[in-house]
Amino acid sequence: MVRILLCGCFGKMGRVIQQLVAGRTDCTIAAGVDLFADSTAAFPAYTNIADVQEEADVIIDFSHPSLLTPILSYAAQKGGIPAVLCTTGYSAEQVEALKTSAQTQPVFYSRNMSLGINLLIELSKKAAKVLGDQFDIEIIEKHHNQKIDAPSGTALMLADAIASVRDGETQYVYDRHAQRKKREKSEIGLHAVRGGTIVGEHEVVFAGNHEVITLSHSAQSKELFATGAVNAAVYMCGKGPGLYDMSDMI
Repeated sequence: MVRILLCGCFGKMGRVIQQLVAGRTDCTIAAGVDLFADSTAAFPAYTNIADVQEEADVIIDFSHPSLLTPILSYAAQKGGIPAVLCTTGYSAEQVEALKTSAQTQPVFYSRNMSLGINLLIELSKKAAKVLGDQFDIEIIEKHHNQKIDAPSGTALMLADAIASVRDGETQYVYDRHAQRKKREKSEIGLHAVRGGTIVGEHEVVFAGNHEVITLSHSAQSKELFATGAVNAAVYMCGKGPGLYDMSDMI
């Protein structure tokens, strides 16, 4: 039985994970961390991860980017228990920090825990390789009106993956209204839509001469992200130092 320390336990994703874990037999939530306490929780909950008394085998984090350092420090102090980092909105410096931590402790980091999204990433890379610079690439992402960061971490995952297989330098363009010039071949455009209760939609558009190829993924429920996170936690239990992601698990 894998014992999970759930950070962000009373947030939207935290509550979905609680429901999911309650129906599984291979894991349990040993304790939770959240700034907003809930006395009805079925496990001990703390406002500060440093105060957690219960033993855990792995951490799942769906909290806030500002808690990255305390989480990694706590994991290290507990003998290097794995940390499954699902929070989006990390700065470039924070991503480098978690990569550095992964040299001495096990870290699972993915900006999207969906199997379908990770397949979309691989398909987009394949398309970019085949189509080359003859097609312009634009990424459109849509999320609910409560999402704070933009563009989404998943949109950046897609852009980074595509950039990794393109020849030459790639330039990300987030806002075209501030410039008046023709589009350059080196560009990948990223566009964010926020509204309603959209769980998450991502579309990669390859626009060529007289033809357009579109690859897309639509998330229907937050449960698919929770399932990926819990599966990652079970997978990471007992793993050694290193930086892991969905490609390792699938």
